[in-house]
Amino acid sequence: MSPLDINFVRSQFPAFAEPGLQGQAFFENAGGSYTCKPVIDRLFRFYTQRKVQPYAPYEVSRLGGEEMDEARARMAAILGVDTDEFSFGPSTTQNTYVLAQAFRQWMQPGDAIVVTNQDHEANSGPWRRLAEDGIEIREWQIDPDTGSLNPQDLENLLDERVRLVCFPHCSNVVGEINPVTQITAIAHAAGAFVCVDGVSYAPHGFPNVGDLGPDIYLFSAYKTYGPHQGCMVIRRSLGQLLPNQAHYFNAGDLYKRFTPAGPDHAQVAACAGMADYIDLLSDHHGGPTDSAAARGAFAHDLMRGHEVTLLQPLLDAVKDRNAVRLIGPSDASKRAPTVALAVNRPAEPVAAELAKHGIMAGGGDFYAVRALQAVGVDPDVGVLRVSFTHYTSQQEIDQLLEALDRVL
Repeated sequence: MSPLDINFVRSQFPAFAEPGLQGQAFFENAGGSYTCKPVIDRLFRFYTQRKVQPYAPYEVSRLGGEEMDEARARMAAILGVDTDEFSFGPSTTQNTYVLAQAFRQWMQPGDAIVVTNQDHEANSGPWRRLAEDGIEIREWQIDPDTGSLNPQDLENLLDERVRLVCFPHCSNVVGEINPVTQITAIAHAAGAFVCVDGVSYAPHGFPNVGDLGPDIYLFSAYKTYGPHQGCMVIRRSLGQLLPNQAHYFNAGDLYKRFTPAGPDHAQVAACAGMADYIDLLSDHHGGPTDSAAARGAFAHDLMRGHEVTLLQPLLDAVKDRNAVRLIGPSDASKRAPTVALAVNRPAEPVAAELAKHGIMAGGGDFYAVRALQAVGVDPDVGVLRVSFTHYTSQQEIDQLLEALDRVL
């Protein structure tokens, strides 16, 4: 595989040509990515040419509905699942909340759910609230020194009462990539379904959810170069088992069962631009043409290869620095380029100091309060988080390292 053509990649993101952003290196991608041009073009077209109620027989409405259907079909194909197993919602947090209500109706008092303390609160809090209805919540705890989840610890939590295991593909502060297929197999062997929060992983390459094996996979389009939508895979065997959460007359459509509110038509249609971008990236680098899943896998590997190359020098620069603690692994191949640093003072002012050097980063708890507490970090002090993705350049990494030298 040829290396990523960073100039081509950056040409697909209008933000890099904006005069007001020149000299500013964007290192808060874990909070939301820049938007690619194909998404912006589709969103503009929908608002200017298709902004009517979709799925009516007149031409402009028909075209609008077709674009919405195209987005769902193409994203499902990239993820390796059936079209009706993929749906959109207003956010990942909202999608998770709706799912939790479905499980609340389906489960019985005394049943159990496993959650972790490595998660962003969006994939932990809604499940933990089911304790109010007599559902037992079991916490799969991270190692306080490394922040890692040990699959053996999960096995010790499982029995015939566990109905669901929830964990992140990778944490938004620990960054370590969890072995989804292994963990899913352990849970399935115990008779439990699996819900994976992919919000912090998907920006670094769309996974083949069909191959990974979980029953639910969630991520946010605004972190994968798209509009502010939540993306949700629910495999058929589980989706048809859980109670319908939508209008009763939509119960027969799997992709509508867990979307009680009407979708944002324009943003859903614009999500096809994410698939456009994957195709552009694959084609430019001589990728496969046989299937969307193959192109997605090719683009995934391109992204990860570039990110790992840029990430390792950053990890090397901070892992042994005095008064700085790197959260998570120091091997770039084992983590996403989301790097949380516990410094010896409140993190938010440190991020403000970095901004003076043209570094856009963040400080705080990032809704990962439980994870920070588990590794001994005061959430009120927080961590400095620098996060990037495949459109980040070597020059921006150099700018970051120089700024960290000055500030830390």
